[in-house]
Amino acid sequence: MKEYKTQAIAPKTQPFRKEAFEKMYIIIIRWLGNSGLFMNSRGTCVMIDPVLIGFDMPMLIDMPISPDNVPYLDSILITHCDNDHFSRETCKALNAVCDTYHTTKYVAELMTEEQIYGGCGHDIYGTFQINHIHVQLTPADHAWQNELENQNRVFKFEDFCGFYISTPDGSIWVVGDSRLLDEHLKMPVPDAILFDFSDQSWHIGLDNAIKLANTYPDTNLILSHWGSVDAPDMDAFNGDPKSLVGRVVNPERIRVLAPGESFELRRI
Repeated sequence: MKEYKTQAIAPKTQPFRKEAFEKMYIIIIRWLGNSGLFMNSRGTCVMIDPVLIGFDMPMLIDMPISPDNVPYLDSILITHCDNDHFSRETCKALNAVCDTYHTTKYVAELMTEEQIYGGCGHDIYGTFQINHIHVQLTPADHAWQNELENQNRVFKFEDFCGFYISTPDGSIWVVGDSRLLDEHLKMPVPDAILFDFSDQSWHIGLDNAIKLANTYPDTNLILSHWGSVDAPDMDAFNGDPKSLVGRVVNPERIRVLAPGESFELRRI
């Protein structure tokens, strides 16, 4: 008999609605489940890798907001083409209320094919502005597709990225899905990291996640890529916050947020 693996499940979803998009004088970030993030910085509202509808696997959580409750977005940022990050249905549903989409050049091409308007493709280390927010693409190593047979495309290093997001009130680094790179250990110290700790060969791996966390010993760790997708046999979705206990310096900075729960980002 096949052994069934148990999964750590995120805390119960805390839904949010239009009020979360109002102008404020702080930064509020909300985990959207899996690798999604919502940020309101002084009224500039951005989502990163939102998967609000249309995912093709069973979920362990409820989404904290539906596209029809999103009043506007200044931008959506997409790290790469995997459908648990680039949700075509979500991006299409939000196209009427979103001004721009920022991503890699390859994913911008996919957006054009999908008739998702406003896609801007960038090089790794390229920068752009969203009002007062400064964003730089950071490198990611995640071309797992090249290990598959009968691929009609060779995926390139520059098809995958993270985002280092800087505001007047604080910074957050969305590393993206990636093996650990030397560059990741030499970043300007962020105030928070959207922290993937998946113990999987095309992700950072648990030991390297600990190494990354302890390179920035005061940075808030907002746990992601865990507790959301009902896939007990897929290591990429099966991080467990308990695996970090006793291994992360200053463990009080580990943020086990519920989907939709608000977290005020401040400078460390």
